[in-house]
Amino acid sequence: MTRPRALPAAMADRLIVALDVPTIAGAREIVARLDGVVSFFKVGLWLAFAEGVDGLLHSLISTGKRVFLDAKMHDIGKTVEEGAARAADRGVSLLTVHGEPQVMAAAVKGKGASPLKIFAISVLTSLDDAALKEMGYALTARELVHLRAKQAVSVWLRRADRVAADNPNELRQIAGSERLLIGTPGIRGAGDKADDHARLATPAAAIERGSDYLVVGRPIIAHADPARRAREIIAEMEAGGRRVTGLGAGTGGGPPTEGSFAI
Repeated sequence: MTRPRALPAAMADRLIVALDVPTIAGAREIVARLDGVVSFFKVGLWLAFAEGVDGLLHSLISTGKRVFLDAKMHDIGKTVEEGAARAADRGVSLLTVHGEPQVMAAAVKGKGASPLKIFAISVLTSLDDAALKEMGYALTARELVHLRAKQAVSVWLRRADRVAADNPNELRQIAGSERLLIGTPGIRGAGDKADDHARLATPAAAIERGSDYLVVGRPIIAHADPARRAREIIAEMEAGGRRVTGLGAGTGGGPPTEGSFAI
């Protein structure tokens, strides 16, 4: 029997808030306003080159917060390997790399025996079929997501980043592994703006379809009361979780979106 995925007991710990703001001071303010509500934060390219980012990472990790380093590594093997090793050394919990097999394999090698999880990005949520065709891909977004899921399992990533519209349970079936950990960006509530995401899902629908972690940025950080909005999203996630419990595993449906698989 396949060993189940290890997930936090509390649904709130499966919400990752993206610190997509231009300054470290702004990021620290968001973390403070979400204290006691959110424990997992994404640090990505908005802050990667900001003065003080090292201190932000240290303060988050040293105070028991979890860090999702959204580096989207995409380089030759040795460079990715060493980058993943440094992230592991810092105590980062999740790290993103692009979903090409060579890149994923290098990141897995770099993390070694550390608890760092490597999230492989399948297709960015901002890309649709037309955009992929323009880039030279012969596959649709759905087809490419499915291919990346299979490749992630083949290099033992067992984690992936999927878009909100993807069906994670279907992806696990296609990839042949129930241990595939899936994180989903592009999460929006009924009244939230789509912004630059082409493929979306609600918090409840994403959890119901089998997402393990949800990554949410602007709907929370741009809200007048970020803590209240985060609690609302957590409540929606819990509602989706209750429906899964009531209906049984493997339920849910809908079109695919972007996503990440974890290794």
